[in-house]
Amino acid sequence: MWHFISEQISQSINTDFICDDVRDIPEGDSHQTFRISDGKHRFFVKVNEKIQLTNFQAEAEGLEHLNKIELFKVPKVITHGVVSNHSFLVLEYIHMQQGDDKGWRNFGHLLATMHREHKQEMFGWQDDNYIGRTPQYNKWQKNWSQFYAEQRIGYQLQRLAEKGHQLANIEKVIESVKTLLGGHNPESSMLHGDLWQGNTGFFKNQAVLFDPAFHYGDRETDLAMTELFGRFPEEFYQGYNDNWPLSTDYQYRKPIYQLYHTLNHALLFEGHYLDSAKTMLKNLDS
Repeated sequence: MWHFISEQISQSINTDFICDDVRDIPEGDSHQTFRISDGKHRFFVKVNEKIQLTNFQAEAEGLEHLNKIELFKVPKVITHGVVSNHSFLVLEYIHMQQGDDKGWRNFGHLLATMHREHKQEMFGWQDDNYIGRTPQYNKWQKNWSQFYAEQRIGYQLQRLAEKGHQLANIEKVIESVKTLLGGHNPESSMLHGDLWQGNTGFFKNQAVLFDPAFHYGDRETDLAMTELFGRFPEEFYQGYNDNWPLSTDYQYRKPIYQLYHTLNHALLFEGHYLDSAKTMLKNLDS
């Protein structure tokens, strides 16, 4: 496998690369991850079953679009493909560090700048992709409340029901979400889509973004995700609000936006996430 991947890397970087050092890097549970090197070049490699190639292709596309805006350090896509019964994705290897207060403040400022990229009037994306291992539908939609209620919350509830977890009446929840978001008409912003600290870092105090679930939507969904599994440092939010302040109504919508990721974790990991999802669903109409 590594010989074939080395050949693909060589073709992509236009110089010989012969992998002679493979190091396992434990990172999450979605894929096997490695750092490979020939003594001169280092790359980050994700490996999974052959069927996961579409996941890697979607990730590569998201990374390439984030790279185009030139605001963050985003790992360059080297190559991806299939060898034997495995799919793989090769990325630029970035040695990440902790950010300081200035770095986090600048991170927030730049995220607001990215969210201002209003080149798209509709919500969604040209392709479906993934949120973790879960398919994420991105059919273009002009109405934000309809897009979010149906393609985010409704879809996750349907997937859970198919696994035997009927958490609520799906149609009723969809209508509740549409009602709750009905008066909110956000601009369509370029989003990371899965913005928690596990998908961020710093390189020479420049913010790094990776593992996106790229699409266009309400900027508040990115911010809500930053608060779900432990808030980012306060300097991040200061930098963001200095550039583009959030509405005071964001706090009202935040639980609705965090519900999507909680449902996804319930789908992937079950356990206490199922209980959290049930509680959040009950609170929708309270």
